Amino acid sequence: MTRIHQTGNQIVNRKCRREDLSGTNSISLYIHIPFCLRKCRYCDFLSAARPREEQEKYVRALIREIQSQLECPSGTPADTVFFGGGTPSILSGEQIGRIMEALRERFDILPHAEISLEMNPRTADAEKILEFKKAGINRLSMGVQSMHDEELRLLGRIHTVREAKEAFDAARAAGFDNINIDLMSALPGQSFESWAESLRLAAEWKPEHISAYSLIIEPGTPFCDLYEAGKLAPLPDEETDRKMYHYTREFLARHGYARYEISNYALPGRECRHNSGYWTGHPYLGLGAGAASYVNGTRFSNIADINSYTEALSQPVRTDVRTLTEEEKMEEFMFLGLRMTAGVSAAVFQERFGRTLEEVYGSLIRRHIAQGLLEETEEGFCLTEKGTDVSNYVMSDYLL
Repeated sequence: MTRIHQTGNQIVNRKCRREDLSGTNSISLYIHIPFCLRKCRYCDFLSAARPREEQEKYVRALIREIQSQLECPSGTPADTVFFGGGTPSILSGEQIGRIMEALRERFDILPHAEISLEMNPRTADAEKILEFKKAGINRLSMGVQSMHDEELRLLGRIHTVREAKEAFDAARAAGFDNINIDLMSALPGQSFESWAESLRLAAEWKPEHISAYSLIIEPGTPFCDLYEAGKLAPLPDEETDRKMYHYTREFLARHGYARYEISNYALPGRECRHNSGYWTGHPYLGLGAGAASYVNGTRFSNIADINSYTEALSQPVRTDVRTLTEEEKMEEFMFLGLRMTAGVSAAVFQERFGRTLEEVYGSLIRRHIAQGLLEETEEGFCLTEKGTDVSNYVMSDYLL
């Protein structure tokens, strides 16, 4: 999912050459679907409940943007596509199919491209899931969040554990062999035992990928209002939160899931290629209201207002347009790369920036190694277990 911040009304009107795409010949595509049946109590993403006729108007506007986008020439190869939201599965299979057809006409969707769609279990029955498969979706990301109905009700989720399992089984029956499930820990009133039970049941489903996130209470959400009013059960303390995190890695490792990013675990070869692209600086084009992009070293977002986006005749208004400096690119290389268990590569850093890690960050790296926060790898450096526990602190140090 993409977070956006609207600050102005600037229009980007430039064409990119394929060789400009951060040294690659391909791009990732993010498609934002800002609709849901009901907004969850913890959610601060761009999403809203809208009637079906407004959803259809949005789909038409999205297709117009795809057909008229100026950032990349027709035929630019795309190696991943990700439908995020909101709840993309709220759309019909026919609507997803039309969006995919427009993408194929404008871009060269590579034969082995990873094409993901986020799905709320309540919004997709067996027939719709089969339609998603026929439209070209080959990876589902299911927002399960908890294996306890009382926790789901607390979060404001619209599905039950039973409905989540039925949707998962329907996806398997439709032929999906690459499924992620999202889980959330550190919920108000959640015990360590409750979290361990959610992990155990999730592993029994045998998905290819598990994303395990700690709850963050975001400003402006119903959860934040309840928290500030003292109407939420206490959050797990820091020690329990850390215990949950360490147990998650150990338990999932015993079941064949390797942690490859701070909050993401996968069976061998099933890491999310789209999200890995974000963490390694791969260029991506965001399509849809509020969608963020990173092309030719420039970041920008589409206008976040859904009505304004829908009414645009071709290209939507661009906001937050910012061309990164070389220093900012180096910063992002470090603090995004350190999210990955593989860490950062000294050779790739030098190839990309023409300077060595030692020149730019040598003293800081040595200090973090001495503090037990970083360790050397064959390729470069990565966070230690201790460093992962305080990863925000470590990564902020790499802002020049």
